[in-house]
Formats: sequence, C-alpha cells, structure tokens
Amino acid sequence: MRILVVNPNTTASMTSTIADAACRVAGHQTEIIPVTSSMGPVSIEGYYDEAFAVPGLLVEIAKGEKAGADAAIIACFDDTGLDAARALADIPVIGICEAAVSAAAFIAQRFTIVTTMERSRLPLEHLVHRYGMGARCKVRAADIPVLSLEDPASNARERLRREIEKALRQDRAEAIVLGCAGMADLTAELRAEFGVPVVDGVAAAVKQAEGLFAMGLSTAKNGAYASPVTKPYRGLLEGFAPENLARA
Repeated sequence: MRILVVNPNTTASMTSTIADAACRVAGHQTEIIPVTSSMGPVSIEGYYDEAFAVPGLLVEIAKGEKAGADAAIIACFDDTGLDAARALADIPVIGICEAAVSAAAFIAQRFTIVTTMERSRLPLEHLVHRYGMGARCKVRAADIPVLSLEDPASNARERLRREIEKALRQDRAEAIVLGCAGMADLTAELRAEFGVPVVDGVAAAVKQAEGLFAMGLSTAKNGAYASPVTKPYRGLLEGFAPENLARA
C-alpha cells in the first residue's frame, strides 16, 4: 500500500524526522510518501497557526489521493484539519494524536501526553476528551518551541525529559505519549531511559493505516464526512472550492 504522510507545517527538516519514524515501522509492502506543506507556518503552535496550516494540508491530501495514495496521515499532534481532510478524501485519513492515544489505551490505564508549548496543551486536552480518554490521560507542556527540538544547542530535550519525569512521578503515568511529530526520533531512546512504553503518534498512525487498508475500510461518506457540496468560493480562497481542489 501507499501511505501519504503530510507534515502540515512548512519545515522540510521536520518532514525528514517524521518520514524516518514512519519508515521504521512500515511493513515491507508499504510505501511511505512524505510531503511538506507548500504554504503556511513553519511550525504549528496553537489555534492561529493551526488555522493557516489547513489550506496547505488539504492541497497535499487532494494531490496525494489523486496520485494513488491508499491512506493519509496528518503528522501534527493537533490533528490539524482532520475533519476537513476526511470530508475531502475518500481514502482513510488518520491524525497522529488520535492514533497515539488509541494505541496507548491498549497498553496502559493511565498515560500522559508530553507536548511542547502551554498554548498547545489546552487544544490537546480538548482532543483527549473528544477521543474519550479524558479519565485516563493527562496533558503536560514542556515549554519548548517546536523548532528547538532540532537545535542541538537548545535545552529542549532536557526539558522534555524533566517533564516526563514529572509525569511518571506526579501523574503516576504508566506510559508516555510524545505530543509532537518532531519528537518522533526520540522514542526508542526515551523508552530505554525511563523503562516505560513511549508512544509516537507517527508510528501508531502508520500501523493503523495499514490495518484499515488490510480490512478494506475507508471513511464513511453518508454523514459528517460526506464529500463537500459543490459551490463557489470567493476571493483568495477561490482555488479551495471543492471542484477546484479536486483538480489540484
């Protein structure tokens, strides 16, 4: 199968980290197709960035489906544009937050998401409740800008470790979920260091996409995720009218 993995921010180096994580767990018959959004913020930190990341994401989803992808993954832990992408595409679309908390629920009664900035924490809490995990999952922010994860001179990784220690001690977490796609390359290292399951949403999403494909399942189109109604869009968004985006 072919899995489109979309980084909805515009930082190509982060896409490389995400692609490596996806390829490590993909089956032998799975092709990972990593893409970086061509428009939008360089990182997604809060509601404002998320809103302006959605148009570029939808363009890549449309292009990838047209090119023959069998499933798509949105590689941002905010599950940026997930509902819109599912309405747009006929193939399954998986958000890495939903994938990660679903996977964590199979292996732990209590788990903690450790994310980057405080402004990202509350949106993730909302997602956790949406996915029915509010009683089992806490969300912590390590107060690190997303792009600092790529800077060896920053203390981002040390702050992440300190927050994981707090989660294990104060939350009594039995597993840790990494709340940013840019953390994907740290999974094995953190598992070995802390001796608990550490869940990366990118890896979880790849295996869930493979499972859906194997079962012949795709997104329901008879309700909330029905294809968009054809209508004109005005101004700068004219190209995002459903019929125009389908030709992207």
